[in-house]
Amino acid sequence: MSYITPTPHNGAGNGDIAETVLMSGDPLRARFIAENWLSDVKEYNHIRGMLGYTGCYHGTRLSVQGHGMGIPSIGIYTYELYHHYDVKRIIRVGSSGGISPKVKLGDMVLALNVCTDSAYMNQYNLPGTYLPGCSYELLNVMVETAKERKNSIHVGTVLSSDLFYNETMNALEKWKEMGVLSVEMESLGLYCNAIKAGKQALCITTVSDLPFTGEGLTAEERQKGFANMIELALETAVKRE
Repeated sequence: MSYITPTPHNGAGNGDIAETVLMSGDPLRARFIAENWLSDVKEYNHIRGMLGYTGCYHGTRLSVQGHGMGIPSIGIYTYELYHHYDVKRIIRVGSSGGISPKVKLGDMVLALNVCTDSAYMNQYNLPGTYLPGCSYELLNVMVETAKERKNSIHVGTVLSSDLFYNETMNALEKWKEMGVLSVEMESLGLYCNAIKAGKQALCITTVSDLPFTGEGLTAEERQKGFANMIELALETAVKRE
């Protein structure tokens, strides 16, 4: 199947985007990463405010781009990156809410696999319940890198939900009982698109709040915690390259 560029959502031309892309929900965070960690940066997209940049990190060409909020949004952007721009691997860097009592504020969660309340997977007409997982190769590199950096990480199942405000009060309790570590809103779309395209994906999030206690990181704690996560993702990307 032939794919065209630019797309309706991405103004990049062929070759403008690196084979490895870091993605964040907030496009301003993508710009923050580009401005503070990358050199020789060029903006390749600003359509719909979904900023995208390509530059170098320690001599390795990388891209960073926003993906918006929710599975439908990341589903669009990652599909186009994998199919239209021949991106080989995507690492999502975001935030999540800690569900498991093992998970503390500021910890990093690596999504080994993803459960969901979304209907996104209905498109595949699967004859059962499917739990999409990350690239083991990327996961292994990130775990080893985290050990070297002495980062606090958890690896396991996360919930990728369509709902930020949920009218069902005990919904998270049910997921907690099944050992789910944290909740976020995008990794399912990323993992499904990667698996279907035969590409690689990994989602890492910083636990920014604890829904059961109402605790959350301060602005200063978020900045520090997110910096650790971003650097871990960048180091992983460079080693994988």
